[in-house]
Amino acid sequence: MPLYDDGMRVTTKSDYALRALIEIAASGDGDPISADELGRRQDIPKGFLQAILADLRRAGILVSVRGKSGGWRFADSAAEVTAADVIRAVDGPLVSIYGQRPEAVEYDAAAEALQQVWVAARYALRDVLEKVTIADLAAKTLPPEIADKAAIEDAWQPH
Repeated sequence: MPLYDDGMRVTTKSDYALRALIEIAASGDGDPISADELGRRQDIPKGFLQAILADLRRAGILVSVRGKSGGWRFADSAAEVTAADVIRAVDGPLVSIYGQRPEAVEYDAAAEALQQVWVAARYALRDVLEKVTIADLAAKTLPPEIADKAAIEDAWQPH
């Protein structure tokens, strides 16, 4: 009998980053939001959030605004930032094997087909994560092809 774990692993860092960006986008007015306010609204520890915001700034997703009413805002539009962009900014590649990208991993002849599995898995993740933007998430409306996938009953099963 196979042993099952919890499936795809989404790090706390990626989850917090996405939640912070959704919060910024949902504010809708374009005014910067302070890290303290973001942390309070999404219950994200301050030190952890500061590191995440710095990663998002380095990736060009956010800019910091100084001053009394400063804080964080999108460098461009939330509609231009995908969930995949965010995950890559804070955690690196969507799929890695021993810290390498799937196409860089080499297997002996008996296991060489495994590389194709990792490449296909990365493609499947990109097929979802690159189509969902922060604006979609903030508006609580997913692209139809993603909503259709989420509506499949088997998608909700933990196997």
